[in-house]
Amino acid sequence: MALTLQERLDASSRMALAAFLHDLGKFAERARIPEAEERLADGNRRRDIAVHLCCPSFNGRATHIHAAYTAVGFDLLEQHLPDLVGKQMTPFAPWRERDADDSLINAAARHHRPDSFLQWIIATADRLASGFERESFANYNEATDEAPALKLNHYTTRQWTLFEHIQLHKRDGSSRWRYPLKPLSPASIFPVLAERCESADSKAAQAEYAALWKEFRAGLARIPAEHRRNLALWLDHFDGLWLTFTHAIPSATAGLGGSVRPDVSLYDHSKTTAALAVALWRFHDDRGDAPGAVREQLRAQWDRLRADGADSRQAWEEEKFLLIQGDFFGIQDFIFASGGETQKRAAKLLRGRSFYVSLLSELAALRLLEALGLPPTSQVVNAAGKFLIVAPNTAEARATVTAVQAEFDDWFLSHSYGQSGIGLAMLPARALDFQTGQADEVSPFRRLTQRLFEQLEETKLRRFGLCGAAPAEPLFRDFLDAFTAQGVCGIDGRSPATEEEGGIAVSALAADQIRTGHWLATQQRVLISTERLNHHTLGLPIFGYYVNFSHGEADTGLFGREAKTGYLRRCWDFSLPESADAPLWNGYARRNINAYVPRFGELNDFERSRYTGLDSPVAEEIKTLNHIARDDRKPDEAGHWYGQEALMTLKGDVDNLGRIFESGLERPTFARMAALSRQMNAFFAIYLPWLCAHGEDGGVPRYRNTYTVFAGGDDFFLIGPWHSTLRLAGRMRKAFNRYVAGNPDIHFSAGLSMTKPGLPIRQLAALAEEGLETAKAYSPGGPNTAPVKNAVTCFGHAASWSDFDAILAQEAELERLAAEFGLSTGYVYGLLHLTEMAEAVSQRPENALWHAYFAYRTRRMLESRVKGGEDREATERKRRALQGELAAEIAHKGIGQFGAAYKIALFTYLYQQRD
Repeated sequence: MALTLQERLDASSRMALAAFLHDLGKFAERARIPEAEERLADGNRRRDIAVHLCCPSFNGRATHIHAAYTAVGFDLLEQHLPDLVGKQMTPFAPWRERDADDSLINAAARHHRPDSFLQWIIATADRLASGFERESFANYNEATDEAPALKLNHYTTRQWTLFEHIQLHKRDGSSRWRYPLKPLSPASIFPVLAERCESADSKAAQAEYAALWKEFRAGLARIPAEHRRNLALWLDHFDGLWLTFTHAIPSATAGLGGSVRPDVSLYDHSKTTAALAVALWRFHDDRGDAPGAVREQLRAQWDRLRADGADSRQAWEEEKFLLIQGDFFGIQDFIFASGGETQKRAAKLLRGRSFYVSLLSELAALRLLEALGLPPTSQVVNAAGKFLIVAPNTAEARATVTAVQAEFDDWFLSHSYGQSGIGLAMLPARALDFQTGQADEVSPFRRLTQRLFEQLEETKLRRFGLCGAAPAEPLFRDFLDAFTAQGVCGIDGRSPATEEEGGIAVSALAADQIRTGHWLATQQRVLISTERLNHHTLGLPIFGYYVNFSHGEADTGLFGREAKTGYLRRCWDFSLPESADAPLWNGYARRNINAYVPRFGELNDFERSRYTGLDSPVAEEIKTLNHIARDDRKPDEAGHWYGQEALMTLKGDVDNLGRIFESGLERPTFARMAALSRQMNAFFAIYLPWLCAHGEDGGVPRYRNTYTVFAGGDDFFLIGPWHSTLRLAGRMRKAFNRYVAGNPDIHFSAGLSMTKPGLPIRQLAALAEEGLETAKAYSPGGPNTAPVKNAVTCFGHAASWSDFDAILAQEAELERLAAEFGLSTGYVYGLLHLTEMAEAVSQRPENALWHAYFAYRTRRMLESRVKGGEDREATERKRRALQGELAAEIAHKGIGQFGAAYKIALFTYLYQQRD
């Protein structure tokens, strides 16, 4: 009997769980858990049976002992897992049936010694995720977990960072950086030098694993028990838990010192294995293939003696997998659309829209997963409006994707009138395509990655099917007729207004964006349901789902019944990190999609005076952009606030991202690609909001008034007080350099744009984009040389990041000189013209006279500052000494070295002095 869509989803979720935890034993064995050690002690009959069933042998010894620990690990966690035995366990054998050997636990544990159809499914997925070929896997299966030459083993080895080994230009490789064995947090995502976290002390290393295991088990108990009966919902929670506690556990340690690099986490390997296993099983099951025949085909795929047989060739070359990419296009149009009322509520609105973009991407992926009957682990990439789902390559699956694309088109044409949308692209793939190949060749997986990028670019040009045989129905053809007496939406300035929100006429979409911005200030979780929960619920369903906001455990727990009945599809924790090292786990699936936004604290009367003339601050309320523009002003001794009232927008993205993914890794695999995407996103989505909220400079919080409009994937857009945001840019660049282990091939460019607070939001975005484009075109060799990127634009001038840091250091020196010498603002303003002359000496040789002009103006200034006494020679010597110091610091280290870019230092100083 054919399975219903829900039954198919439940069965796929069980397969996903088995594959997801196939390497649970690596965690359990390295922690040397007492219960496991007792069961698997030498001489124990149960150990002999477990090792015989699960572990391969080579030269008379068992290898990959962790596989036996996987079965024990399941037993230890069982009370907090969904049912592992029972009457309905499809696709695994029901409890107490004759084929109980084909249980979920056995399928997971026997991936190194598979026998049954389902065991071979997981074993094959495990090998493909790692990019193994037949011969390379056979060698790996015989390898040990010891590396005598390195004085390390599987207990003491810490995970390498992928970033360190990415090469766009040939250079000597090194492996100096490791991830500390700690739960996921803003601090633990940064690598440290190997000597700080890696030693030859196995006992100490096991103790670290044991502490991590203890936290993991406690975290597992926090997942609501009511959610276990909703397998996909529970699995989404567990995915977040597994990420938190295994993101820094190296997956592969057998063969250390040889070809194996421990640079992929247990999480990323687990996730890609689960996605491939579900797709492979569903491909054969949906077609009704005989399990016995498929088992023999998969066995032949990895059998050295059957390499040239028909079964082996079919297993490698048949297109069984369907890679589905999703991409949100028109993000900036969506976020920065503006009407007459936009500016008045810009901060909350931007926050709401940014979050809403993330919601649309998340719900698009969810809708596609549910339509295909796939669990959350089938989505292996999800960052910055892009996602990648692994599905079975069947006619039914391809037709489903086409139908879901039509749903997305209808929604966006109805609510954004074609200004934005989500495009889907499908690419069939073979098992052969996941092979990593040899180091000196273009591997099959590298070619697959290149095809994925090319196809996504093509999809962007075929929006709404306008280039196809049956383009999307133009739902906006009656656009003008949709307007009523309420007129145009006061928020986006283009849609028909349909309701009132906050006293203004708005569209349904704009009303939800305003509500989202409001509820984000007080709520910490979002509940996705197929029925309206009437709990801070948005008015507009998104792809058939209702979005409901919840604060904490007390009210989130009210929806246990909805979880059991299936109405509650997802529950996401989006709270911001509270400390640098606190684990990012609160008992629910986590989505790092919340932007940091500045709020007012408790203010005294003097602090309130900073905002005189603006709306009176209210504690815990979100700051408006008008308030933020004043946050860098300082009080003088008389209590008068001075300094420029202005905003600074900061927009940037990682340079050469396509090349990094397509050719940066020496031996790319599916797991490495997923890991690289996740880790690139983590800096911007996890660390950057934490930095804005808590980052210090000299022991003082510096960036808490900077608002993250969006940050994720490889890009970011921030708005803040002008001077703090300028400093933040330099701090981000240094942190990112540390994050990528100092790799000179991985960097980002950014544009800084200073504006008055009343400038329309769309214009702010345009100026920031213009600055970023200038930075991307930066070429220190002149306009006729290739751009090197890795630069920043500030006050209209591009500079390398190293020059930018040096220029800001010169600004600090200028401030010291101004205080010591009493430099007037007129004198400093005059230097602006000299920087322009110095920049253009090559075009106009007479501009070399800037040196003389500087000397003349400085001499005149010093004559008025240093008055002569009876000893004229002493006075003259003093003037010359002071002139020499100013010439060294300003003329030589400033104007002479940086030319027009020295204006960055001059403007920074001058704007801080304004009343």
